Amino acid sequence: MRRKNLRVAIVGIVLFFIAVVFYFFMLSFASKSNNPAALMSTVGTVSGVVCGLAFVMTLVGLIGKKV
Repeated sequence: MRRKNLRVAIVGIVLFFIAVVFYFFMLSFASKSNNPAALMSTVGTVSGVVCGLAFVMTLVGLIGKKV
């Protein structure tokens, strides 16, 4: 039987929402930047990596480990 680690799953879900909010927050600053395309490229890369990490954390937390 596997025991779920809900703390890891919850942190993954929260991390996902933080990454989405960060992306849209930085979207409002892009118009004031000298190079908005480069800024959004960097922000998109960071948000994508954080969302991927959040997905893996949620998946691992819900699958759990063998007891």
